[in-house]
Amino acid sequence: MTDLSNAPSNPVLRVIYNHYNDTTARRSPEQIEREERIGLGPLSMPFNRWLLFPAAFIFQAICGSLYAWSVFNDPIDKLIYGSNAAGKALQHNAVISFYIAVGCFGCSAAINGPWLERVGPRKASLVGTTLFFIGNMIAAVGIHTKLIGLIYFGYGFVGGAGLGLCYISPVSALQKWFPDRRGLAAGFAVCGFGAGSIALAKVPLPLTKAIGLTNTFITLGCCYFAVMFMCCLVFRIPPPGFTVNGLDVYRNKVDANGDIEAYTTQKSASNMRDPASTMTLIDSIFSTEYRLIYLMFFGNSLAGLVFLSRLATIVVDIFGKSDATGATIVAINGGFNLAGRLFFATASDKLGRKTCYIIMLVVQVIVLATLPTIMENQSYPAFLAAIWMLTACYGGGFGCIPAFLCDMFGPSNIGALHGIILTAWAVAGVGGGLLFTKIFNDLLASGQYTVKDVHIYAINFYWILAIASIGFFVIGFVKTTIRDRLMPKREGEFSRLRLFGRIIRFGSFGVEYVGKDKEEAEWSAFVNSRSSPDTLQEVDAQMHRDGKAEVDELKM
Repeated sequence: MTDLSNAPSNPVLRVIYNHYNDTTARRSPEQIEREERIGLGPLSMPFNRWLLFPAAFIFQAICGSLYAWSVFNDPIDKLIYGSNAAGKALQHNAVISFYIAVGCFGCSAAINGPWLERVGPRKASLVGTTLFFIGNMIAAVGIHTKLIGLIYFGYGFVGGAGLGLCYISPVSALQKWFPDRRGLAAGFAVCGFGAGSIALAKVPLPLTKAIGLTNTFITLGCCYFAVMFMCCLVFRIPPPGFTVNGLDVYRNKVDANGDIEAYTTQKSASNMRDPASTMTLIDSIFSTEYRLIYLMFFGNSLAGLVFLSRLATIVVDIFGKSDATGATIVAINGGFNLAGRLFFATASDKLGRKTCYIIMLVVQVIVLATLPTIMENQSYPAFLAAIWMLTACYGGGFGCIPAFLCDMFGPSNIGALHGIILTAWAVAGVGGGLLFTKIFNDLLASGQYTVKDVHIYAINFYWILAIASIGFFVIGFVKTTIRDRLMPKREGEFSRLRLFGRIIRFGSFGVEYVGKDKEEAEWSAFVNSRSSPDTLQEVDAQMHRDGKAEVDELKM
């Protein structure tokens, strides 16, 4: 049940509070029993969690068709506005559909995340699939009637909203089924999004030549719906009491009876229940860690969205390569995006999520700082190496973020928190893209520069570098472990961060590096000071903060 004791009195705010405060999954015993098997009648078989991997990959690959929208821009503009003697469209407005879709994608994921957790990934993904299908059909009508507004509404608003819900549904399911491999599960799901942007970009133009633009949207929309519908039937969440490899869905260690190992003076402090399992969604959203992670993710995604979207143009204008070469480089770049999602997400299971983000942001900062010099010197191989590293780190951010959020705030909150953090991606894509374009166009309009001048790109690199640097700075202050959250501050300490497993303190005493032995001694002293039942309850209350424990609900 939703705790209404802290709900605001304003009716509108109360509705919003209730929506974001309750992420409890509601399933009947009959539904739980049905979800233990997959298939129909005599053809059914026990459900295996590994079936989610191919289903999520295929589902996300179709969602990745959003990134292939650019192939429709020129055909739609020519159809609606006509073309000049040189064969160029008279107006260029179809691209606005993509910007609207990106914005609605992020908003839909943020708004519908709590509902997804309540109804489950299957129902949410079915709704998202239906909206995406309807959006494609409305866009087809807009193309047939040559009404650009219908395309904006259909593909941009309706389709974008559907894709936002579709994107977070399989990720939410995978994080619950794979507490032992959260990074791998997240990376495999979102790398499908990158794969779809490569594979599906090759389909529309040949299909358009064969059956026409209107029929292309109808055909693709129907095919997408059929495949996505089959994938939706696989999505589900684990049954109550689910454990795998000695872990429950919250990554709490469980004993042979499935009971969470209690923390007592006889047991290691490492067996303390994970605070993420006790945080409510409201507490998570307004926590300092979540705000810092939001800024970190914004800094990580901005360069990839803004700069890399102009990669083909830079290859042609700055380095004098052909259009075909530019298209090839973009395709290879998509492969690095995909590889980064899977590599960094999988590596985070061993290195830690925070460590991977530190590595990715350091690489991005170095690349952005050196790109102007590389381009001025016309060093094409160095340029390719730099942008492919930048892209791999951009993709890696998407691969690691679901597991990072799940570790920090628990699997019952992952759908909503993942959805909200995607608004950082939407703001970076729309706001950052508009700012880059304005600076770029203003410099060209001044008459001092041409498209072949590096300066019109370099001036944009500087503000993108500044934002990436902010992302790198704030990640150092994210507390990711029980020790970071609970270990008392030293006298005079006002802040601390953990880099590569070690604590660094900042305070009136200056900067202090805490070695492993000293950290263990301080932590042992802290645990011993909390040895009585009363003080253990105090620790538990601190871990719960204002939230409620949800672990017991899994056993009911």
